[in-house]
Amino acid sequence: MFSEVVVTGIGVHTSIGVGRNAFADALRSGACGIAFEPSDGLGLAARTRVNFEEHLASLCLSQSTRSRALKAGRRAPPSIQLSILSALEAWGQAFGPDADASAQPANIIVAGNNIAPGYQHRMYAKFAANPELIPASYSLHFLDTDHVGTLSEVLRTGAEGFTVGGASASGNLAILQAWRQIRYGISSRCLVVGGMTDLSAVELQSFRNAGALGGTRYADEPLLACRPFDTDREGFLYGQGSACLVLESDDSAKARGAEILGRIAGAACCLDANRLSNPSAEGEARAMRGALEQAGIPSESVDYVNAHGTSSIAGDEAETKALKELFGVHIGKVIVNATKGLTGHCLHAAGVVEAAATLLQMNRGFIHPNRNLNCPIDPCCRFAGPLAQDGEISVALSNSFGFGGINTSVVITRFGL
Repeated sequence: MFSEVVVTGIGVHTSIGVGRNAFADALRSGACGIAFEPSDGLGLAARTRVNFEEHLASLCLSQSTRSRALKAGRRAPPSIQLSILSALEAWGQAFGPDADASAQPANIIVAGNNIAPGYQHRMYAKFAANPELIPASYSLHFLDTDHVGTLSEVLRTGAEGFTVGGASASGNLAILQAWRQIRYGISSRCLVVGGMTDLSAVELQSFRNAGALGGTRYADEPLLACRPFDTDREGFLYGQGSACLVLESDDSAKARGAEILGRIAGAACCLDANRLSNPSAEGEARAMRGALEQAGIPSESVDYVNAHGTSSIAGDEAETKALKELFGVHIGKVIVNATKGLTGHCLHAAGVVEAAATLLQMNRGFIHPNRNLNCPIDPCCRFAGPLAQDGEISVALSNSFGFGGINTSVVITRFGL
């Protein structure tokens, strides 16, 4: 017998909102975090700025948890700090501020591979000046698994832990792995963390040279630069952000009277047999169809899609075709928006950030706007407008597609459907 997989905690830290409530308010208002970032050579980017110690002090935590988090995170790279803050916010919502994960063992699954090249680039500058300036802690921090080890120490959990990499599909792959573990009884609960992808100007220049990065045409107007599904789009904009979901079996959640925020009803991943960055509408449709089949839900029951929607030329075109292939005559009934138009592309964390956005919209009864969608690339699709609208979401798809032909989709529903 399969377990139902539910969500009981959400933590989010992005350029448009630090904490889930601020993030939800920013989604509703259509706030955009993209700005010109000359200091690090990032160009146009949605950078997340958080004072770790101040924000940690604002969270409702037990003294012992706060002390462990401060010790582990005070000198850690920004990406690790955001993972700690997102995880503590989500865990606190699910289990309360005094909850100790040693009494509620949870597996830790971190989304991302090669999470911190920006941090490594900054360390290389120190190394070039004087190798002795490299701190011993770098031997831990440059590894993606540092997120896992740090979170296990802060939350005092000795259950399973690992990272899951799939380029921009990493967040959804982490959710998929947690869903499988709980559904098949391997674990009762999982902490899914989307680690902030810390890029340097080197990686961004490679994306620019490949024609994937936008921000040229609207270099002097940052708030207009990210335009998912608009005919005037030119490429994705880098976004920084972290998010965390607490997933558990419905039996576990009900046994302790937890508030259930939604259900992960199905998830799927498929490949295009293609190592390059060009997307496949057929593969994307296959992933969405597979997720719905796992959920046992027909496509005509879907009322909302949080699209991958990066604002890239080929990517948005392929996803629109995939949506039309999946929904057929029902395409005009499904409302579509793209959170990346507000947050930028959070890369490895994107799937978790956007699942959180989907759940927050579902629970608060609104659809966030699509910024800069002045001339949609396909009039058949029902794209959200320039302002938020009230709306009830019962069945949603959240899509993430990664370079190398990695297609993923997650089905999120209200609990009880």
